[in-house]
Amino acid sequence: MQLYGGIDLHANNSVVVLLDEQDRVVYQKRFPNQLEQILHQLAFYQGAIEGVVVESTYNWYWLVDGLMEAGYTVHLANTAAIQQYEGLKYTDDTSDARWLAHLLRLGVLPEGYIYPKAERAVRDLLRKRGQLVRQKTANLLSIQNLLTRNTGASMSGNRIKQLSAADLERLVPEADLALAVRSNLAVMHCLASEIALLERTIKERVKLRSGFTSLLTISGIGDILALTIMLETGDIGRFATVGHFASYCRCVASQKLSNGKRKGQGNVKNGNKYLAWAFVEAANFAVRYNGQIKRYY
Repeated sequence: MQLYGGIDLHANNSVVVLLDEQDRVVYQKRFPNQLEQILHQLAFYQGAIEGVVVESTYNWYWLVDGLMEAGYTVHLANTAAIQQYEGLKYTDDTSDARWLAHLLRLGVLPEGYIYPKAERAVRDLLRKRGQLVRQKTANLLSIQNLLTRNTGASMSGNRIKQLSAADLERLVPEADLALAVRSNLAVMHCLASEIALLERTIKERVKLRSGFTSLLTISGIGDILALTIMLETGDIGRFATVGHFASYCRCVASQKLSNGKRKGQGNVKNGNKYLAWAFVEAANFAVRYNGQIKRYY
């Protein structure tokens, strides 16, 4: 007998279902998110299980890694591409898990990419760097807004980064306003220090693979953006065509046309938001620092 598993994963619990070749439920149970319990219960059926589908939620790492290390064939469901039959009147976590297993049995499961565990931590370091950069920019913009609102003058980002205590006293003599600006500056300088640490660590941990070194020849792409593109792309061989990769980078228009008329949008969020950010960031840098591109723009 062959069995097909589906796991509907939530923040604090998981619903596990096993189906046979006739879509009959052989086993189903809800577990707390404790790997040992799930593995212990599945062990009785392991020899018959063809594969296990895990829903691609924000917290899938621990479960997918644990199942793979225990010897299971694991599939990560691309939830954005899965649709259940719209005529169903009632669905719950158990029916969702059954549907995942059913799609696996039929061989029509839309799958996500299980990123290699060995490189996942450094990739997430790059994502953390991006988060801190956004927070640093938010603090800088807050200072700009405070100064413009209260003095009527605008100040560049570079000038703000160089502000001293004497500069603040001259620009904003009001104590409460000066405190607000100093708070933003303190957070901004702290973030800059942490960003620099992350960048040093990332460069020590990983180097550009040969297939990605040509990224550095593109205007606007430096070491950090090149590493981001490499690590977010993963195995480039998983993309059948250039178009598939461009779509994954969210660089393809998303729309539905019928008889030449627009009938709404497709899934605009389908793809990798970090790759989309990296290429947009590269374009902005190219416009700022490459004279030919700047003139064209």
